Amino acid sequence: MAAAFSPPLQFSSTPSSASSFSGDSPSVHSLNFNPLKLRPSRAVSVRASADDSVVTLLDYGAGNVRSVRNAIRFLGYDIKDVQKPEDILNAKRLVFPGVGAFAPAMDVLEKKGLAEALCTYIEQDRPFLGICLGLQLLFESSEENGPVKGLGLIPGVVGRFDSSNGFRVPHIGWNAVKVTKDSQILDDIGNRHVYFVHSYRATPSDDNKEWISSTCNYDSDFIASIRRGNVHAVQFHPEKSGEAGLSVLRRFLYPKSEITKVPVKGRASKLAKRVIACLDVRANDNGDLVVTKGDQYDVREQTVENEVRNLGKPVELAGQYYMDGADEVSFLNITGFRDFPLGDLPMLQVLKYASENVFVPLTVGGGIRDFTDGNGRYYSSLEVASEYFRSGADKVSIGSDAVYAAEEYLKTKVKTGKTSIEQISRVYGNQAVVISIDPRRVYLKDPNDVEFKSVRVSKPGPNGEQFAWYQCTVNGGREGRSIGAYELAKVVEELGAGEILLNCIDCDGQGQGFDIDLIKLISDAVSIPVIASSGAGSAEHFSEVFSKTNASAALAAGIFHRKEVPIQAVKDHLLKEGVEVRA
Repeated sequence: MAAAFSPPLQFSSTPSSASSFSGDSPSVHSLNFNPLKLRPSRAVSVRASADDSVVTLLDYGAGNVRSVRNAIRFLGYDIKDVQKPEDILNAKRLVFPGVGAFAPAMDVLEKKGLAEALCTYIEQDRPFLGICLGLQLLFESSEENGPVKGLGLIPGVVGRFDSSNGFRVPHIGWNAVKVTKDSQILDDIGNRHVYFVHSYRATPSDDNKEWISSTCNYDSDFIASIRRGNVHAVQFHPEKSGEAGLSVLRRFLYPKSEITKVPVKGRASKLAKRVIACLDVRANDNGDLVVTKGDQYDVREQTVENEVRNLGKPVELAGQYYMDGADEVSFLNITGFRDFPLGDLPMLQVLKYASENVFVPLTVGGGIRDFTDGNGRYYSSLEVASEYFRSGADKVSIGSDAVYAAEEYLKTKVKTGKTSIEQISRVYGNQAVVISIDPRRVYLKDPNDVEFKSVRVSKPGPNGEQFAWYQCTVNGGREGRSIGAYELAKVVEELGAGEILLNCIDCDGQGQGFDIDLIKLISDAVSIPVIASSGAGSAEHFSEVFSKTNASAALAAGIFHRKEVPIQAVKDHLLKEGVEVRA
């Protein structure tokens, strides 16, 4: 059954509206935004003429399309949105950045009468670029929530990746593509990684081989891009693939112009391990949003003033980390907006400004849950997440709410469809849902002393204990719950989460390395990607976690903020140790 798509809500984003929100929200003006003024690279030696400077964008209302808009504007084009079928038929060039699940997207296209116009436009061999779901919808059908009928322009069925061989699903991260024919828009990709995030893919066959312009290998080959004449589509996200991705958009927008070819950099051959920069964002005592960092979740300085630790401005740091080579940037909103998450205008502004110049994935966490406002109006977690997506987030991270959902599921064994995990993954796909787990190590003399999964620890406890279980916490680590990290991870995967951000309160801010015992336990237990977090103090800690566990990515904050270990130094070390990373 196709999932019903929830149309976007319209919220005021004017500074004056902040007064109606409960909570001690800092004003938008207190952010002191000074975004990095990045400029297109010298490869962009052309500019669209006044009469030919418009891209028609087919935005059906789901997912983060803001980043595509920002990338197009960054490259010198204006945007016209599709409002009716005629807008498609009158377009000079059409970009379709499909984000989310197959069934809701097809449902919107059919109901709005856009499907027929889209097929006509493509059949006329007019300039078209589909992105991610914008590629999948061109095929005959999809198995996602289906079978669901597609546009039927390309032979083949879109099927789910097989996780039985140990490959993580969703396929998230930077992978290599193999160009199989003259693609035009892929001329600058060379041996560089591009960013994928999907659970379903189309596979090559004799019936569709004439369409295929590149493939990617993840367990087996799947279609990474297609081209026929002026019609292009890519499974990866060019707007999230850094300079390599911008080159794809640039060559689509300027097909007849002389563009300097970018020298090939890197030797991409497979899915890379990701290095993620995390920014804990909260209001300081003056009401300004700052990036901070905790010591076992305590973000205040140990001084007489006891002020919030201030490590910089969120937008500026995000832009700097992008320039430094971060594969993703994660924002964790730890300010108290617990009475009205949608009133968190400053955090939405952070996302909007950051996404203008940061062309890698952005994740945001904090306050994503169902709630009722002071006027008695109910908002679902889906509506809350949608506002973050429209502001520039690619993924949302759910913390405490996931713990409560898992506890309830373990009691009832019933999927209600109403949890934040289920609601958001049903519409946007499970790749958009990250679960942030905040466990605390509890040592045991005997693993049979608790009902939760325990491990033999590599370093004995304070009283010589050989075992430990990892107790999940909520409310920023302040409250322990009767559920283990292992049990939580298994349940959230079952409910539809696409990735796990695995923290450890004991290691947070200590700089002694990741909790290898914990990360191995969880990454071996689930088939979705796991991000290792908490404890990084050196480049060697990254190679250790990748060599000893099945983590797909590793995240750090303090060592990057304090410039103790640059991101590039981490990547250089990993390359030296034989770990594939994005150059």
